[in-house]
Amino acid sequence: MLDIIGDVHGHCTLLKNLLKSMGYQKSSTGYQHPERKAVFVGDFVSRGPEIRQTIRLIRQMTEAGHAYTILGNNEVNAILHFLKNPEKGPLLKKGSKRSAFIGPILLEFRNDPPEWEDHRKWLRTLPFFLDFGNVRIVHACWKNENIELLRTELPEGKISKATFRDLVLTPASPLSQAILQTTRGIHHLLPHDLALFDNHRRIHHFYRMKWWEDPVGKTFQQNSMESKFQLPHYTIPPEISPTGGIYPEDAPPVFFGHYCMGNGPFPLRNNLCCVDGCVMMTKKLVAYRWDGEQTLTEDKILIVR
Repeated sequence: MLDIIGDVHGHCTLLKNLLKSMGYQKSSTGYQHPERKAVFVGDFVSRGPEIRQTIRLIRQMTEAGHAYTILGNNEVNAILHFLKNPEKGPLLKKGSKRSAFIGPILLEFRNDPPEWEDHRKWLRTLPFFLDFGNVRIVHACWKNENIELLRTELPEGKISKATFRDLVLTPASPLSQAILQTTRGIHHLLPHDLALFDNHRRIHHFYRMKWWEDPVGKTFQQNSMESKFQLPHYTIPPEISPTGGIYPEDAPPVFFGHYCMGNGPFPLRNNLCCVDGCVMMTKKLVAYRWDGEQTLTEDKILIVR
């Protein structure tokens, strides 16, 4: 059975406490459980105070077979930051939002850049999703068309640097879009005359949407999965209504992170659960202890602070 752990964001001490509370014991091959495996939904490499320890712990567990780990958008951005463009210059422009949280990583590995380079190589061996048949894991969005494209286009083993470069050089390609939507969700681009501001007065021209629901007839706020700002409470005009996939209610349960749920609720529907406890703001990690059930319930959620 699986213990599905939300975005860790470099909080290794909290992660250790969470694992211990679930009965995992430290061994020479990392934390392990006699009957269960941990699953990390991505976004473990950035922002927090113990990034290096976190990567080491999760990598050790994964390589020893005690855990499964997938890539989130923060891992993708960390890889992109160190890639070169065709002219051998930095792939990302200076000041790129994708590099916003690279500083803490560089600081932690300042005395051992080769270790960080080795971790980046390991990150490229991780998948973008897990499908166990009766349960699915993704960082931000499970869209069947995207998942099937990733299955066919990406070979098992290490993902090439060229595939990551294309996220910047050819972002509109089908494969790039599949990777971007899977790791950062589906965005609804707003009309040019509609501006949104978050809590820090930063302007936004798009928002994260509920990819599992039909947006037709919903208000902007009903269609939103944003945690930092409110959207208008009027129905989205049909002329600008987004197109989103619909995740069927009879499909296998899917677990994801990314959306910073804070105080929850974490199960969003019988077969949908977001395990991102927004650790940077709340200082708590969330896990769902899955035992094969196809109807997800709040009582399977475990939180540590």
